[in-house]
Amino acid sequence: MTATPIPRTLNMSLAGIRDMSIIETPPRDRLSIQTNVVKFDSAVIARAIRTEMERGGQVFFVHNRVESIYSLGNLITRLVPEARVGIGHGQMNDEALEGVMVDFVGHRYDVLLATTIIENGLDIPNANTMIVNRADRYGLAQLYQLRGRVGRSDRRAYAYLLVPPDESLSPVAKKRLAAIREFSDLGSGFRVAAMDLEIRGAGNLLGGEQSGQIEAVGFDTYMKLLEQTIKELKGEEIEDDVRATVNLRVDLRIDEDYIPDMNQRLTVYRRMAAVRNEDELRRLVDEVRDRYGTPRESVMNLAEYASIRLLADRIGLESVDREAQTVVLKFRPDAKLDPTRLFHLVQQRADLTLVPPATLKLNLAGPAERPAPAPAAVPSLRQDGRITRSSLSKRGKDPVASGSWWAARARAGEVTGGFTKDEIMRPAREDPRGDAGVFSRVSALLRDLGHSR
Repeated sequence: MTATPIPRTLNMSLAGIRDMSIIETPPRDRLSIQTNVVKFDSAVIARAIRTEMERGGQVFFVHNRVESIYSLGNLITRLVPEARVGIGHGQMNDEALEGVMVDFVGHRYDVLLATTIIENGLDIPNANTMIVNRADRYGLAQLYQLRGRVGRSDRRAYAYLLVPPDESLSPVAKKRLAAIREFSDLGSGFRVAAMDLEIRGAGNLLGGEQSGQIEAVGFDTYMKLLEQTIKELKGEEIEDDVRATVNLRVDLRIDEDYIPDMNQRLTVYRRMAAVRNEDELRRLVDEVRDRYGTPRESVMNLAEYASIRLLADRIGLESVDREAQTVVLKFRPDAKLDPTRLFHLVQQRADLTLVPPATLKLNLAGPAERPAPAPAAVPSLRQDGRITRSSLSKRGKDPVASGSWWAARARAGEVTGGFTKDEIMRPAREDPRGDAGVFSRVSALLRDLGHSR
């Protein structure tokens, strides 16, 4: 049980080798720790210590070099003469170290200057400022643990990570410092551990290495390969990793006022794109409804998109792409379709066109059913031999009888202004899930194709 698992342990949990529980609810009245990454500056150190002492608090100062810890203690005393400084490190005998810790808990010291021996097991609610010297030399999980020594009461806590100039920092150190500064919310330990896993690698699952290099294939690919191997060893069915790409030119953005937090919106996008069956999709929509209220139209469009992708995967489509009023379906070589049934479906429907070798086009502007051939129109004559108005309208020659918009305006009792350019150019609002919408038409076609397997 750990709050910040090492990369290998976290990787084993993500892969299903070990169980994992995430506790994101903090104790009552706890506040997040304000984290600052700053260059080593005497003025910053003095201000941080004095600010904490003015509210009656205490300060942890971590310096992980025993040979220079007393020199740093002298510097703190010169910067803040009124501060009572205690020093503790692992080379002290047990009795002397215990005396320093007891005195600090009893508030006989204002500043505890120590090595990383304070990383675990301390709970001193009155200490709410943490200063870490040369924070670039610490691991991400270690920085998270050190920062966790403060903020253990209802007071706002502060963490100052002192680093040398930027040009002397390694790229990995910059990533670690950026992550610890970003993930300062309560309950962010899992995200810190996940970032540590991505930075350091997953380690050796069968050996003693706690970290390792996975940059050659990338974290996501590595996890997929590992998951497939574990399923093979368990004798489970391996899902086809090749999925259809669906682009129907429909706006799938979730309303920001429905899910205000960007990270939560991204999570919903990712989970919608990753569903592998209808039951999983239904449970996800129910979860969204339970957390955020009745799903908006944008969420239902996203769910319908996910459903269409599931149908496309089931058939064996490579892509479903919309080009204006035409939807182009491209089949994979191993598509699970009966060619005879497909040809019969194309002959029945007027909106389908089969383009060899493996493309089917759906015309959204045309009707699905082929119209029956209409009999030739015979004009009717009046007694005087003139053609009647009704026969003209049947032949499409009478604009008034056929109901053209300009003829109707001409016959109106009041003449109104004409159409503006904006009105003419404005595209009609599309309801993709309506009876004639693109989602409904494509979904119905995919279900018909699925029945032809």
